Amino acid sequence: MRIGDLVQATGVNRRLLRYYEEQGLLHPVRLANGYREYAESDVVAVRAIRALLAAGLPTAVIATFLHCVHDQDEPVVPRACPTVISHLRQERARITETISRLETSQRELDALLEAALR
Repeated sequence: MRIGDLVQATGVNRRLLRYYEEQGLLHPVRLANGYREYAESDVVAVRAIRALLAAGLPTAVIATFLHCVHDQDEPVVPRACPTVISHLRQERARITETISRLETSQRELDALLEAALR
């Protein structure tokens, strides 16, 4: 399928699909005329990429286990794929730390605001 077909099938715009290719997440075949030719499996891959990005995972991490996603009937991240659990735990810890820092900043801002309103 061509890039326009993949856009239709996934709802993801061309620019993002090209970005995913630049990041090594998609590997379309290049035809003699320079057009990209995508497989049905790329539809599944794009959906998985979107779900993993929504969970806060960076593309570099997604690239390490995207090959584990095979079809629409499996979970987005199959347990059998090595490194998946450790990457997910690392990303969760990173997000937890970020939330903690933001909550501290919020408390400090609240204190400044309260002092300013006195």
